[in-house]
Amino acid sequence: MTFNDHLGTYAGLPVAEFSDVHVPDAGSELPPAAGHAWRVRTDFDGTPFEDVWARFLETVETSAVSALIIGYWGFQDAEPPALTALLTESADRFPNLRSLFVGDIVLEESEVSWIEHGDLTPLFPAFPELERLDVRGAEGLAFEPIKSTALRTLRLETGGLPATVVRSVAASDLPALEHLDLWLGTEAYGGDATAADLAPILSGERLPALRHLGLEDAEDADGIAAAVAGAPVVARLESLSLALGALSDAGAEALLSGQPLTHLKKLDLHHHFLTDVVMDRLRTALPGIDINLDDRFDPDGRRRFIAVSE
Repeated sequence: MTFNDHLGTYAGLPVAEFSDVHVPDAGSELPPAAGHAWRVRTDFDGTPFEDVWARFLETVETSAVSALIIGYWGFQDAEPPALTALLTESADRFPNLRSLFVGDIVLEESEVSWIEHGDLTPLFPAFPELERLDVRGAEGLAFEPIKSTALRTLRLETGGLPATVVRSVAASDLPALEHLDLWLGTEAYGGDATAADLAPILSGERLPALRHLGLEDAEDADGIAAAVAGAPVVARLESLSLALGALSDAGAEALLSGQPLTHLKKLDLHHHFLTDVVMDRLRTALPGIDINLDDRFDPDGRRRFIAVSE
C-alpha cells in the first residue's frame, strides 16, 4: 500500500488546493473558506513553503477555515520545527480551526518513512479547540504528553511509530477522545513500541470517551491481538481495527479465546495472513458484526509483511 493520491475530502469537507502551482491570482474568485478543507503545499524545488503560506494567509479568509491540511513543505527548504512555528505563530488567524492534517504527502513527493517532523507539542496550546489531528510520517516525530478537553480524533499514519510517541499518547489527558488510530509499523523504520507501551491505552482509564481503537500496520500484530484480547478498554468500544498488519491465525485465535467481542459494530482485520478455517471461525463467532477480512495474503508464505513501511 502506498499513498498515491492527495486527500479529496477531509473532515467531511471537499479539499481546496493552495500551492505554488495553484495559487490564485489577485482578484480571482476563491472557493468559500468555510466550506472547504484547505490544503497548503509546495512542490519539489518549487516556491518555498513559507512564501506559499504567507500568500495563503493574505489571500484566504482564514478566520472562517475549520479544516486545514499541510501538504508537502519542501524538506530541502523548510525544517520541520519551522513548520510547527509557522502554524503556531499564525494561530490567531484560525479561530475556528477544528481539524488539522499534517503531512498529506504522496509517494511521488516522499516515501512515508522519509516524512520528517519535529516536536508537535506546541500545536495543542496554540489550537486549544482542535478536535481532530492527523499526522502522516514519523521521522523525528515527537510530542510530550498533552492535555486537551476538545480533541476527539487522533490519527498517526506511520511506517514505524516510535515507542516514545506511543508512551506520550498513553500518558496524555484526553477525556473527549473518541477515535484513536496508531499505525505501529516495523522496527526497521523506528516502530519499536511494545504491548507494554500500549498498556495505559488498553486499560482505558485515561480515555473514558474512546469508542474506536486502531492498532494498525503492526509487524507484531499477533502480539498486539493477544494484548487486546484481555484489554479492559475493548468492552466499551464500538469498533476495533488491527488492519494493515501481519496478523496470522495465532493472533486471530487470541481474539477468539479472549473477552467477548460480540458488542462491536465493526472489526477491521483487512490485510492479513489468516487461513480459511480461521476466517470462517471469526464469521461464525461474531454474527451480525461487520468484519473486514479483505486483502488476504498466503498464510503459508515464507514472509509476512505490513501494508505500509517505506
